[in-house]
Amino acid sequence: MTLQVGVKIFLKNTEGKYLLLKRNPAKYPTTKGVWDIVGGRINLGSKLIDNLKREVKEETQLGIMTEPILIHAQDIIPNDEIYVVRLTYVGETTGEPKLDIEENIEYRWLSLEEIRALGDLDIYVAEILERNLLE
Repeated sequence: MTLQVGVKIFLKNTEGKYLLLKRNPAKYPTTKGVWDIVGGRINLGSKLIDNLKREVKEETQLGIMTEPILIHAQDIIPNDEIYVVRLTYVGETTGEPKLDIEENIEYRWLSLEEIRALGDLDIYVAEILERNLLE
């Protein structure tokens, strides 16, 4: 089994809303939930926060304006070959994203209530919301 580490972030804007991205179904045909937060896998040898900043920049062209705060760690075992530890942070940003459409095809800024009401939410994001880890 291969161990991988992923970093994700709930990016919050100046209006108090969080950035949700709609995954490109051509690239992610088997994921559980199409609406997710920004992030991805780390590059070995680089610090977690540097990887998080890189992923945010690659996917949205945004920067993280505050020191990210770790809010949750999750075990993800999609099959018998891969085991992923997913670390989720919260941080602030400004501006509007410019998406890499190979990864994500749409974005929305949403309140926590709007995120909870959103259909087809990533199951790991949904778990964080169910545990009220952002409040």
